Amino acid sequence: MKIFSFKNLGKLALWGGSTAAILGVVALVGVSIYVVQVTEDLPNHEQLREYEPPVMSRMHAGDGLLIAEYAFERRVFVPIDAIPPQVLNAFLAAEDRNFYDHSGVDLMGMTRAAISNVGNIMRGRRLEGGSTITQQVAKNFLLSSEQRIARKVQEIVLAMRMERAFTKDRILELYLNEIFLGNRAYGVAAAALNYFDASLDELELHEIAYLAALPKAPNNYHPERRTEAAIARRNWVLSRMAANGFITEAQAREAQAQPLETTRRLQGDTYLAAEYFVEEVRRELFGMYGEEQLYSGGLSVRTSLDTQAQLAARQALRAGLLEYDRRYGYRGGLAQLEDFDDWPGQLAEIDAPRDMDDGWTIAVVLEVNDGEALIGTVDRARGRVPLSELRWARRPSRSSSSNFPVLGPAISRAGDVLEMGDVILVQRLNEEEDNYALRQMPEVNGAVMALDPYTGRVLAMVGGYSFQHSQFNRATQARRQPGSAFKPFVYAAALDNGFTPASIVLDAPFAATGGADMRFYRPSNYSDRFYGPSTIRLGLELSRNVMTVRLAQDTGMAPVVDYATRFGIYDRLDPVLAMSLGAGETTLWRLMSAYGALVNGGRRVEPTLIDRVQDREGRTIFVHDQRECIGCDVEEWSSDVREPELDELGEDVVDPVTAYQVVSMLEGAVRRGTGSALNALGRPVAGKTGTTNEFRDAWFVGFTPDLVVGVYVGFDTPAPLGSGEAGGRAAAPIARDTFAPILENYPVAPFRVPDGVRLVPIDARSGEPSVLGRPGVILEAFRPGTEPVRGASREDETLTFGRGRERDGDEDAEADDGGVLSGIY
Repeated sequence: MKIFSFKNLGKLALWGGSTAAILGVVALVGVSIYVVQVTEDLPNHEQLREYEPPVMSRMHAGDGLLIAEYAFERRVFVPIDAIPPQVLNAFLAAEDRNFYDHSGVDLMGMTRAAISNVGNIMRGRRLEGGSTITQQVAKNFLLSSEQRIARKVQEIVLAMRMERAFTKDRILELYLNEIFLGNRAYGVAAAALNYFDASLDELELHEIAYLAALPKAPNNYHPERRTEAAIARRNWVLSRMAANGFITEAQAREAQAQPLETTRRLQGDTYLAAEYFVEEVRRELFGMYGEEQLYSGGLSVRTSLDTQAQLAARQALRAGLLEYDRRYGYRGGLAQLEDFDDWPGQLAEIDAPRDMDDGWTIAVVLEVNDGEALIGTVDRARGRVPLSELRWARRPSRSSSSNFPVLGPAISRAGDVLEMGDVILVQRLNEEEDNYALRQMPEVNGAVMALDPYTGRVLAMVGGYSFQHSQFNRATQARRQPGSAFKPFVYAAALDNGFTPASIVLDAPFAATGGADMRFYRPSNYSDRFYGPSTIRLGLELSRNVMTVRLAQDTGMAPVVDYATRFGIYDRLDPVLAMSLGAGETTLWRLMSAYGALVNGGRRVEPTLIDRVQDREGRTIFVHDQRECIGCDVEEWSSDVREPELDELGEDVVDPVTAYQVVSMLEGAVRRGTGSALNALGRPVAGKTGTTNEFRDAWFVGFTPDLVVGVYVGFDTPAPLGSGEAGGRAAAPIARDTFAPILENYPVAPFRVPDGVRLVPIDARSGEPSVLGRPGVILEAFRPGTEPVRGASREDETLTFGRGRERDGDEDAEADDGGVLSGIY
């Protein structure tokens, strides 16, 4: 037996080493070939040099408040120089502490990840990548996220190439603006806004650390659903920041003790109020720039919205619609509970109406007594609805003869309205006594707009009771007959064709030729009375139908049609007398533009929602007001510098004198006529009501020297609002309540009188010249040479047939004769 020698051992070692070397070379060649194969079609990383990530577009109100964002990916791009150092440090500590030292790949990190993955595979957990920030940029921008060896090799190669092509700061900038951080946020700036409603420089240390905790798996650290895990991960980031010397141990402990509190953005009354406005702007931007530019182009949009005016308009409209709804009773509860086992649980499963007013909730009736109903609310509170809060809730129905809504018998006990098990809407009245009031969502709807008549800027627009119930915008999309709200333009046509505000028109029965569907028709007044010879002013102030139709007949329908299209109320109008009472269809949007032309001196200015649009670089790409302002750009203002003058916007559609004459008459319509609800404002206000056949639609458009407010009220499926629900009752109070808070920012001033107007004292009813100080005498506006002369005869005044008794002022103030026609076919 031979003994194994050291010589043989040496040969074996040499043979083994040679074999290993050969295998190593083969492996190296194989790996090299594999690397070449999987990286031969790598994307070109140079494209990142000019990369512009998708950035969300942002919409601001006229006062600068952010009111909406549009994005496929919610991102705000922030250059690296503008990112606070502590934000950079937090992400470096959490994701890649050696970022500024390695060449794109951290071998130690990859080794640690490989060891950990052995356990992860055995436990069925997600594999760790050990990727550097550079590798994550390569993966996020250029590769897929699938976990394959080939993809990992591609990632490593791209990372090394990127490190040679770009600076570390550029790579970190791309990463911090691209990374998905949950809550619809891409990039740190968007995340700061979405989680904390703050810019990066406003974040506190514990908030910064939370954002740095999110890149790996945002859903695992959701601030509400997984609060404990989120805080633990945040605190781990803080500990890593301290370990790396970015913060002190004391700072870390203080930040770790903070609660995790996030904020819901773009919510609350101000944003709810703007929903119709925001959607209308979105549609306009979509038409101007297309989907890609709107949702990824980073547009900055400044709108005309006045947030306080918008809030006032929404509150006034909702209150007005609820008030109308209560006048016509209670339509019943939301549901009925068959048993009371776990009634809170049953209530929780019932879908409550969206967008309810503050304090509203759903409740179930647990017991009914004569004087009250005992209820339980969805939050398990108990309360009572006293009989006094139920007396309005009479059962409504439609009259078979007129189709008007009518009410059932009066309420004498709670059981007349409610029974046990009814699921109802209630509003808490006070905390001490647990008293509640019965409520219901209205079926009627409407719209409100507020407009600057000189620029066309829409300061407020509410298209319905609730955007969450219906996105149909009744300010821009609902085409309805304006009724008497059209009359001022008939009178404007007459004034430009030989009439004056003091001209006499006979208010008496007559039959006129009808249109294609009507041989003859005879107009009637709201009161079914006739008042004989009356001034044009009186006819407009008290909204006389017969006078308006006779005036249109005397003037001819051609001028009326011309004015209707010139003011933009209609694109075309049939030249039949019925149209003089507003029988054509238009929108509140168009009517607002027309009234704006009256108050601004005769220039039609198109309403506009958008003041300015800038691209992602801050360049202005659209501006509404393109007037050149010479002398506006000065470093300082002093009293000896002449104030710059701007050309007026819009096109002339009516003579300024005619426009003022109509304005003056409409001011009388508020003081003495159908718009008297606005007298409560205590300042110069003009306006006109409008009501259509069978009270199907109610309108009011009012204005001060610098502001126009319009209101429309009606059912989406046309139906009578109710007997007496004219514009003065259903719409004018909403306009008044919209005006009141807005006008606090406007000075009290009279309407502007243009050159060429002569103010003459006359008797308001007869139109005869008179003397100031006498009862019933007003200053009337005339063109020089057209004013009445004392002692001149007026043959028209002898035409008294059909004349009825004049009503007193209070009854006249409620009358609105718009759109009431009866015909002989």
